[in-house]
Amino acid sequence: MLASLALLLGLPLALASEPPTCAPLVPVTFDDATVPRLLGQWTYISGASRYSPHLEELKAVKHAVFSFFPGSHEDELNVTETMRLNETCVVRNNSKIHIFRHNSTLVHVDDQVFSMAELIQSDKDLLILRHFNTTILGLSLSARTPNVSKEHLEEFKAHLHCLGFTEDEVFFTSEKEACPLPGEKTGEGDAEPQLL
Repeated sequence: MLASLALLLGLPLALASEPPTCAPLVPVTFDDATVPRLLGQWTYISGASRYSPHLEELKAVKHAVFSFFPGSHEDELNVTETMRLNETCVVRNNSKIHIFRHNSTLVHVDDQVFSMAELIQSDKDLLILRHFNTTILGLSLSARTPNVSKEHLEEFKAHLHCLGFTEDEVFFTSEKEACPLPGEKTGEGDAEPQLL
């Protein structure tokens, strides 16, 4: 009797110490309602990668805001990005996102550089992208506002954990590092972003 009581009392402790179960990342299936939901402004919050060129970029991005606008056809989006790369504010407005509905893939084209991603099912105000370059994965989190809830951040961190990312491979941006958006009045000492 005493042994079974000890077993029952110890069971919750043993269950609590087990790692969380990892549900697979479920990509969004693109339909006519998906693309309009992507339009508008997003704030980049965090990213993780094991792909060396992406890691260097993730380290350099201190803050980023980007907007999707309709492109020249229904499966293309124009992108404007305003970001702080290290100490320099940069605006890019020459990239595009191509949408491949048959496999729910997004392809970002920027100066002959291609990157592919899947939009992962989540809250409508979050943009979780699983980036892939052959067999090397990355994950990023963007949101409609610069502040995400604790629950949404924990959801993203759980995805990172399940994919095996370490803290050294995850980079967060800071709202304190924000650049003025094009057309915004800047305070004294703020430089206009460089157009690339």
